[in-house]
Amino acid sequence: MWNYMNMNMTFGHGIGMILFWIIAISIISYLIFKSNPYEESALDILKRRLAKGEITIVEFENLKIKL
Repeated sequence: MWNYMNMNMTFGHGIGMILFWIIAISIISYLIFKSNPYEESALDILKRRLAKGEITIVEFENLKIKL
């Protein structure tokens, strides 16, 4: 019925397919698990804590210097 010996599937085709799937899975996993671009910096967190009243202006200035 099917003559598998004449399908011209060489060793290079198998490696090419493996490389394709490795690259495809790598790109998909990078896009899914990359870091959040909207991540807050330490200064932004300090400003938010100051705005909420969790820290005073003196504490804010002291912590800002340590950054």
